[in-house]
Amino acid sequence: MSTRTDSTGTVRAAAIAIFIIFGTNGFIFASWAARIPSVTETLGLSTGEMGAVLLVGALGSLVSLPLTGAIVDRIGLKATVRFGGSLAIAAGAVIGIGLLAHSVWVVTAGMVLFGSGIAFWDVAQNIGGADVEHRLGRTVMPQFHAAFSGGAVLGALIGAALSAARIDLSLHLFAIVVVVGAIMVLVPRHFLAHDAAGSPHEVAAPAASGAGDAEASVAAAVGAPRGSVLDAWRHPRTVLIGVVVLGATLTEGAGNDWISKGVVDGLDASEAAGAALFAVFVGAMTVARWFGGRIIDRIGRVAALRISMVSALIGLTAYALASTYLLSAVGAVFWGLGAALAFPMGMSAAADDPRRAAARVSVVSTIGYIAFLAGPPFLGFLGDHLGLRHALLAILVPILVALALAGVTRKEALGHGAAQ
Repeated sequence: MSTRTDSTGTVRAAAIAIFIIFGTNGFIFASWAARIPSVTETLGLSTGEMGAVLLVGALGSLVSLPLTGAIVDRIGLKATVRFGGSLAIAAGAVIGIGLLAHSVWVVTAGMVLFGSGIAFWDVAQNIGGADVEHRLGRTVMPQFHAAFSGGAVLGALIGAALSAARIDLSLHLFAIVVVVGAIMVLVPRHFLAHDAAGSPHEVAAPAASGAGDAEASVAAAVGAPRGSVLDAWRHPRTVLIGVVVLGATLTEGAGNDWISKGVVDGLDASEAAGAALFAVFVGAMTVARWFGGRIIDRIGRVAALRISMVSALIGLTAYALASTYLLSAVGAVFWGLGAALAFPMGMSAAADDPRRAAARVSVVSTIGYIAFLAGPPFLGFLGDHLGLRHALLAILVPILVALALAGVTRKEALGHGAAQ
């Protein structure tokens, strides 16, 4: 049976649904992050104490990420996204109650729920994006990640505006609960089917040079046994893709965390100028993600990843060593362009085999997420000793590793035949 019997409208609706889910994820994450100073003030915490609360939330994500692949295979993609969204909704309510009660422990419990919910949500949305990408036969994952970036920018702006207007954070969180709840009811129902049954119409067709090749690939995928998470951890290619994504996450995360403060401390720029440089970085990433799929399809993942890493290397070096704000801004552009595509390409590469996509994407996400835990404190420690901009040069090491391992993202062959 051909897997291409799905109507164009069904696939388009699924793509729009995934786009909305990515954008919503970015929106609530950044909207919350923009109000962290308000949380710190409300609870009377020091910066270090607030950092400990955030770390506990991150650990909640780290525990949940490896479980997501098995959960997707057991209950299906739509249910997993809704499960993650439900945890995030519950977290918003718990954090809001904790703030009203001025309870650090209740807020911390909410952060654990939030971290866990976002983890389930994040892995599931990437699996859904891979399903759409397979069915379309072209690279669209970067555009979904562009939706996340765009949602994050919008969320940060709204969060900053609400903070400036002194809108109570608890009211802000309860409003997010209502919005996310409505989206979780209405949007995931348009996802393409992806569950443990593995019937031919539920397995997305990988991109191929012709219809015959596509159907042969799908037949091979359907006939193969479904991989477990443990199998994915034992799969060398998956682990190496995770290392590439780790480098990509460090590259992107370092820019998000430190690019603004670096020019403020190192070049005596104003806070507004630092914020503007961050906007330049995020803007470059968003543009690259929106148009990057066409480039990847034209030159292939491996070449696109190598170009991305070289651009990130050049941009980060220029930013770190620049003697003027203008030169650092030029570096931020190249850095942002280079950091944009590696993560979505890693997700696509992990999902090449639709039968094993859920387990492998969860493994790659788990490895990549280590960067969110280890990266900021490590760079902050180096910054205390070397200066922040020079400390960021440490990210050149994972960039070079990702550059060296770029070949592992080459499209995986299903059944017989060489990888494309």
